[in-house]
Parts: sequence; C-alpha cells; structure tokens
Amino acid sequence: MGVEGGMKCVKFLLFFFNFIFWVCGLALIVIGILAQVALHNTLLIEDAAASGGPIVVIIVGVVVFFIAFFGCCGAWKENYCMVTTFAVLVSLIILVEIAAAIAGYVFRNKLSVVVQDSLTEMISKYNTSSPEFRDSVDRLQQGLRCCGVNSSSDWRGYSPQGNSVPDSCCVTEAARCGVGTMTDKTKVYQQGCHDVLEELLKKNLLWVIVAAIVIAVLQLLGVVFACVLMRGIRSGYEVM
Repeated sequence: MGVEGGMKCVKFLLFFFNFIFWVCGLALIVIGILAQVALHNTLLIEDAAASGGPIVVIIVGVVVFFIAFFGCCGAWKENYCMVTTFAVLVSLIILVEIAAAIAGYVFRNKLSVVVQDSLTEMISKYNTSSPEFRDSVDRLQQGLRCCGVNSSSDWRGYSPQGNSVPDSCCVTEAARCGVGTMTDKTKVYQQGCHDVLEELLKKNLLWVIVAAIVIAVLQLLGVVFACVLMRGIRSGYEVM
C-alpha cells in the first residue's frame, strides 16, 4: 500500500529536494574543477596540499549527482530499501563535506606560506621555462596589477643589469617597457603579487566553504524527509 495523506507531501518534497541535490552535485563538480584550474594553472600553485580541497569537492559532487538520481527513484517508487540507502549515503556525504570545509579553512590559514613559495619558484623559473609558463606568469601580473612576490625588486635576477622587469609588470604594457624601469613607480607596478593573490584565494575559498555548508544543510533536510518517508512506508507495510 502506498503512503497516504501527509506522507505523499513528504514524498514529493523528498523528490523535489533530490532535484536540488542533483543541481548541487553539478555545482560542486563545476566549483571543484574551477578551483583546481585556478590553483594550478592560472595561479601556478604547485603545493600538493592545495589539491586536497578541490579534489574532495569534485568527488563529493560526482557522488551526490548519482545519489540524487537514486533518491528520486526511491521516493517515487516508495521503496523502503532505496530510501534508507539514500539517507545513509547522504549522511556520509554530509560528514565528508564538513571535513572538506574544515580542510579548506585550515588551508586558508596557511595560504600565505604556499603563495610565497609558489611565487618565488615562479620567478626563479621564468627565464628558463616554456613560453606557455611565461605567458601564465605575465597574465597573472597583468591581471592582478602586481609585480614580483613582495615588490618589483624581486625581479633583480631577471636581467644581468638587475634593474629590469618583464613587460607584464608595466602599468602600460609595451615591448621592452620593463627595461631599466624596475623602481620607476610611473611605469612599473611596485606592489608584489603575494598580498593580492592571497586575498583573492582567501575570498574564493571562503565562498567554497560557505557553499559546502549551505549544501550540507539542504542535504540534512533531505535526510530528515527521507527518515519521515521511511517511517511512513514502514507503517504502510505494517498496516498491510
């Protein structure tokens, strides 16, 4: 016997929440991929610890994506085993998301060191690296309007004279605009990229943490609805 009355309302609410879970799973996958690309390609951060958060978010997104479909089937068919399995799996996902949020917060506190080391390595490799690598560094400096790690003086080893910077450090970029202009405030950005990049990453990580918490709360509501539906289905079986 199918669930009746208020249980049907719970059934459709659970179905609706599973659609939201499906969208949330897709959103987590996109957020994780964007974070991974930003950390390792656009921002050139190679620290292995930086991969932890984005990879966990991507994995959780894929799992949530498929569990949501599983939950929809269980709710629609009023299958006790499927709804129970859905509730257990989502509860485990919530725990993983909480762990990922904590990991993101911890990593947020060590960003300063990671950014410092990554930018220093970026500058040391600039002259000997591929054109693609140099283009990435140039895009970073032009995009953030910064030069070097802490200041433009970090590019002292860029040229034999020790007074030049890459053209991407120039306020108005042009061919050879960085030659002999390292300390010229009117032509070259004097602020380093460390503080700007750290602030940008902290802001993005904060949004990822907030998104994970919001999704976890929505999933918790889904677990509550699943438990109520399970009770209704079991009562239906007992009535039979």
